[in-house]
Formats: sequence, C-alpha cells, structure tokens
Amino acid sequence: MAKVYDVPAEELISRLAEQLKKDKKIEPPGWSAFVKTGSHADKIPQNRDWWFVRCASLLRKIYLHGPIGVADLKVEYGGRKKVGYNLAHHRDAGGAIIRHAMQQLESSGYITKIQGKGRIVTSEGTKKLDRLATEIHKELIKAAPTLQRYA
Repeated sequence: MAKVYDVPAEELISRLAEQLKKDKKIEPPGWSAFVKTGSHADKIPQNRDWWFVRCASLLRKIYLHGPIGVADLKVEYGGRKKVGYNLAHHRDAGGAIIRHAMQQLESSGYITKIQGKGRIVTSEGTKKLDRLATEIHKELIKAAPTLQRYA
C-alpha cells in the first residue's frame, strides 16, 4: 500500500480537493471570495475552488508534519513581499483562512486537536489519504512500470 510520501503532492492535492468538494461539512465561507491568502499576495486567488485546494493541502501537511499548529502553518503558507526598493522579506499567510479550514477538517473528522501541541490526522483522515495515494500510485505504475518497486 502506497503512502502520501510515495506520490506527487500536486496530484494528491488536486484529487483530494475534488473529494473534499463532495463533503457537506467543508464549505467555503462567504468572505472567501474576497480575501487574499496573506499580506504577501497581490491579488485574490484566481482558482474559484481555492478553498478546497487549501483544505487538501492543509490535510497533507498535517499528515506529514503533525502535530502542527496555526502559527507554523502561517509561516509555511507565507511568501516573499517586496517593500519599495529594499530586499524582499518573508510575510506570514493569513491565520483566519488556516484556522477556519482546520476547524472544518476537524468537524469532518479528518484531524483532531492535541492541547498545547497542535493538530494531527485521525485514523479516518489517514485512511482517506492512504487510499487516495494508493490509487494514484497504481495509475503511475501503469504509466511507468519501473515505479513498482516503490510500492
């Protein structure tokens, strides 16, 4: 059985976002159509389904690096911001987006909170991610049979 480590992140996140769209508990808030993802961003996200992509990305990051909190995730999703003629400096991402997405993932049962440490993926979330990774890995093996040894 393949794990999240064994498949490309982009493929996993896009497929997981499609699955999260069907989940009734994960729904973009009304303000999500008007916000930037952080002070480093120039514009709002161009993808209409960016909320589901962010939730999928958060779920993957918590799987890989958990227990992890909002402050660490703000740094991960931040970026460089140029200020005048000076060199660019790092700016953290917006915390409300990460917090709301994590609360929705928590209500769906994919992650759980550990007091004082952060959030980790539950057994249900692990099962969902590993099954999806196995499915993606099988498709990759069909395209390139030499990847069979990594299963």
